[in-house]
Amino acid sequence: MQNAELQQARDNAEVSLEKYTDLYDFAPVGYFSLDEKGVILEVNLTGADMLDADRSRLINRCLGDFVVPMEREGFRRFLEAVFVGTDQKVCETTLLNGKGATFWAELQGVRAVASRNAGPWCRVAISDVTIRKQAEEAQRQSAALAMTNRELQREIVRREAVEQALNKSEKRQRLLLKRSLEMQKQLRWLSHQILHAQEEERKRISRELHDDITQTLVGISIHMGSLNRETKVDVNDLKTKIARTQRLVEKSVDIVHRFARELRPAVLDDLGLTSALHSYMRDFMKRSGIRAHFTTFAGVNKLDGGLLTALYRVAQSALVNVEQHSRASQVKVNIEDLGGNVGMTIQDDGVSFNPQRVLRAGNTERLGLLGMRERVEMVGGTFKVTSRPGQGTTVNAIIPRGKSARGRKSR
Repeated sequence: MQNAELQQARDNAEVSLEKYTDLYDFAPVGYFSLDEKGVILEVNLTGADMLDADRSRLINRCLGDFVVPMEREGFRRFLEAVFVGTDQKVCETTLLNGKGATFWAELQGVRAVASRNAGPWCRVAISDVTIRKQAEEAQRQSAALAMTNRELQREIVRREAVEQALNKSEKRQRLLLKRSLEMQKQLRWLSHQILHAQEEERKRISRELHDDITQTLVGISIHMGSLNRETKVDVNDLKTKIARTQRLVEKSVDIVHRFARELRPAVLDDLGLTSALHSYMRDFMKRSGIRAHFTTFAGVNKLDGGLLTALYRVAQSALVNVEQHSRASQVKVNIEDLGGNVGMTIQDDGVSFNPQRVLRAGNTERLGLLGMRERVEMVGGTFKVTSRPGQGTTVNAIIPRGKSARGRKSR
């Protein structure tokens, strides 16, 4: 009975051993038994297949020889950590099989209990994680690609914005160039018109000097000659001739004064803008029959000389246009203190016109408006003309006043 029991126990042990061997050899991971130097003491069939080598030829070989050279130092530290501690250690590395092919492997090691006659050893389970690593790498590349796509999309948006800005800038540059060419053309035309106007003014002055002053002086000369030739002196007749000669002299003086006022009124330099405009507007009313009303503010004469000249010339040019073109019955000139600026408004009740059309016209009609605008812009101001049917025309100029006094309104 004892033999039978022993045989039965032996058979059961062999069956268990076969089961254990099958489980060990055909497990889904490679099992390796290693000593402290990494020498393979045992290996299952799965582990031998992973390394593509016969199991018998793997025994007593160092597992580190199958680790790629650049990762062997990491494998050595992993092995040291397994033998130093008692818990399970894990590392990932790249292994070489017998044919030189590489695969990613995950190593899980734990120190084993050494028997009496054996030295320290450990158990290491190796799993092929190449597919997982490839999936992780693919996922990483996909994430990197997605990030690259986002950056590319942002770059596309940025470049589109830059392109739009460049197109807008290019259009603006073309517009500025077009305006510059138009202004150059306008300046050439204006220079030509100014030269023409100067020449016409010289002709007028020359003609009036010849027709008025020269004839008057000739008359004075004739009277003086007749007085010199007379032998008998009649006191009454002499007084009459002298009075006639004095009238001719006064007429010559008036003509000279009128020319001086038109060229540059001395009263503007001596008494200021207020007196100069009062004087000019009195002559304007006598000459044109148009009622003129002028208001300004105290302290206007303390403005800069260039500003006073600009205001006077704008008012003079505007009144000349009113006299020649507006058919107005009255005109108002107002100069007001606008804080940091001085404003001038010339408003008439005459017929209206299209200022823009006149400014675009290729004739001398536009010279007065252009001259006024140029004078205002030369001193840093703004110039505007509005004209509406039934409301007449209004010329408005706003000029920076600079350092000047402010005061109350005066007539």
